Amino acid sequence: MAALPQSIRNAAEPWTAKELSKLKALAAENLPPSVIGLRLGRPEGAILSKALQTGITLTPLNRPPYGT
Repeated sequence: MAALPQSIRNAAEPWTAKELSKLKALAAENLPPSVIGLRLGRPEGAILSKALQTGITLTPLNRPPYGT
């Protein structure tokens, strides 16, 4: 069986408190969901879903990242 791509290595795993903290911190940095997904090893859809479930705001998706 082939290893999962780095970008979705945690796709089927439950979210940990550490990952939720990291999601919150990365969202506060105004990173796009796709970049957050890469950093956490989860698909972009999972990032969007968990942010919605937990009330984490992913500041406008059409806004340039990194505070520019």
